[in-house]
Amino acid sequence: MGAVFMTDRGKIRQHNEDSGGVFVNPHGHRLAIVADGMGGHRAGDVASAMAIKKLQGYWENGDELTSPDAASVWLTEHVSKVNDELFVYSNEHEECKGMGTTLVAAICTSTFCTIGHIGDSRCYLLNEYGFNQITEDHSLVNELVKNGQISREDAEHHPRKNILVRALGTEKQVTLDVKSMEIEQEDVLLLCSDGLSNKVSEEQLKQILLTDLTLEQKGSHLIDLANELGGEDNITLALVDFISESR
Repeated sequence: MGAVFMTDRGKIRQHNEDSGGVFVNPHGHRLAIVADGMGGHRAGDVASAMAIKKLQGYWENGDELTSPDAASVWLTEHVSKVNDELFVYSNEHEECKGMGTTLVAAICTSTFCTIGHIGDSRCYLLNEYGFNQITEDHSLVNELVKNGQISREDAEHHPRKNILVRALGTEKQVTLDVKSMEIEQEDVLLLCSDGLSNKVSEEQLKQILLTDLTLEQKGSHLIDLANELGGEDNITLALVDFISESR
């Protein structure tokens, strides 16, 4: 199993409010995370960094997860803890009131992956069946699509595309969407913030992941392309494949 994490400020923003990483627990399993912070005076970077640091600590001191059910329970319980901590922090620090973050996280083992997410950071899976988005955005625009009020094509350029209906840390309780899937040896997971998915089409994402480049080169190519196409937002991604040597 191979994994890389990359983040870039983009061409316009003065600060990078994204955070993330790929972390290994004592049992050799990986937790890949991407978080896109928001709210307050530079509080977005506080929210995303806090979420990542807390989850990293829980993960690196955690028990072995031998089944998708155990992984689902772990994600749900620990993301709930992080939500509590962010919510309390934001209410105790005036400059951080209203802060929050998206979160997409993948627990990766040699046989299964468990994905949890809140917000509009995404997870995609490339496998023998093609390239597909695994998560569903918790956004106002996606609610309009589901209700049949606008088309998916309209959603791509909707002026309120950035409005979330669910985020980590903004309310006392939050629901994490969780799903698990079996993994084959040559599958590839892409986790990313909307700074990538808003600029680079699914077809472009797929074609880059299908190249013979290394994971690092694929990640760099994706970030470079998002910047070439405007780079208006921070750009963050994690890539996990199930064929590379462990690193």
